[in-house]
Amino acid sequence: MYIYNMSKISLTILLCCTFFLFKKESVVAQELLNKTTTLKRPPYLKIGDTVAIVAPSGILKNRNNEIEQAKQLLKSWGLNVVVGKHLFNQANHFAGTDDERCDDLQKAMDDPKTKAIWCARGGYGTVRILDKLNWTKFKETPKWVIGYSDITVLHNQIHNEGIESIHAIMCASLQDDLTEIEQSISTFKEAVFGKPLSYTLEGSKYNKSGSSSGQLVGGNLTLLHTMLGSKTSIDTSGKVLFIEELGEYKYHIDRMLQSLKRAGYFDNCNGLIVGDMTKLRRNTTLWGTSIQQLILDTLSSFNFPIAFNMPAGHEKDNRALILGRTVKLTVSDQQATVTFEE
Repeated sequence: MYIYNMSKISLTILLCCTFFLFKKESVVAQELLNKTTTLKRPPYLKIGDTVAIVAPSGILKNRNNEIEQAKQLLKSWGLNVVVGKHLFNQANHFAGTDDERCDDLQKAMDDPKTKAIWCARGGYGTVRILDKLNWTKFKETPKWVIGYSDITVLHNQIHNEGIESIHAIMCASLQDDLTEIEQSISTFKEAVFGKPLSYTLEGSKYNKSGSSSGQLVGGNLTLLHTMLGSKTSIDTSGKVLFIEELGEYKYHIDRMLQSLKRAGYFDNCNGLIVGDMTKLRRNTTLWGTSIQQLILDTLSSFNFPIAFNMPAGHEKDNRALILGRTVKLTVSDQQATVTFEE
């Protein structure tokens, strides 16, 4: 009887210890989940610094004027400019072969004199060179990488390397009348020179009210979807996600969001900022709701705030966003505010 009682006591103690350890590990795991590592911040630009212009993806056919404009814009800010050796090369769809595009980007990443890398245009092709890049020197002396659309591939990888980057206009975004893209240019300049960024967004009946904060991550939805399942995919836990898209059918957007959702992409996300959904295609079978409602329906089971009307993406008004920087997001149907931590 004594041995039996001792066995029961031992078993009880063992079960209690196991429960305590399991609970403690769960708390630790949750704390780790909620904790985000502060990313390295490349040095802000100053007069006399050098910016490299490279083309990691699409071909720059008949884009000489835009590149010249980009050079003159940077010089007007007191910056020096270098261009990639293969910038105007042509290899079918791409601005040079994979090796040529990779070579230009790698040299800019490794050059200690280069303080920022401004991508000439997007299109498609960055993913083809991503695994060829060596990040060792870049991580030692990080520099700003600037672009959007296809450059989302680089932003994702740079985030996972522990460094901030800038989602903003590219050289091909420039046009004869720069006053039409004044806000795009001014916020780009503010971002690279270290001026405070804060946006007040137009209200929307689709906004999902609430307040949150977290590192801002994301970019083009197609590219976020493309990265899914790879080492370049971003862990959105405790972070605020930004998405934008160009030229897709609504059902394509729904399919990508459903895939991300099923993969757990939104499970521990702290908020969503929706940018421009530009030139959506009209399918023969109509979707039946707005793109805003489509997004809300897909994410209806999540409690984080959702803000629409962020002027960033493939429209002329493409405001700069510092990816990897902590933002405070406050959303109501009247307006939303996005404030970047300094």
